[in-house]
Amino acid sequence: MTNEQIALKWFEAFNNHNLDNLLNLYSENAKHYSPKLKVRQPETEGLIIGKNSLRVWWADAFNRLPNLHYKVTSLTANNSRVFMEYIRQVPQEEEMLVAEVLEIEDGLIIASRVYHG
Repeated sequence: MTNEQIALKWFEAFNNHNLDNLLNLYSENAKHYSPKLKVRQPETEGLIIGKNSLRVWWADAFNRLPNLHYKVTSLTANNSRVFMEYIRQVPQEEEMLVAEVLEIEDGLIIASRVYHG
């Protein structure tokens, strides 16, 4: 798969709240940074590491926000990363502009970093 295809699979899995398919795109020790993590789990300082931590984080998000959806607005890929821009949509909440970088090695995401607009 190309890195752009990985990003598209990421959006498909995320928007379908398919945790297994989402996690299959990540390496075992992947790192994830998000400002939302900093707020909801201050002890993490915004950073979690490993598939188990990712599973807990996203399972909680999918349970709390069953209609959470990301609308892709832009993807820019090279041989080691994908820069993604999307709109976070949750009913009864204001839409949020988000940028996220996926770092990819050997066909798996090794790190992701989220930026809010």
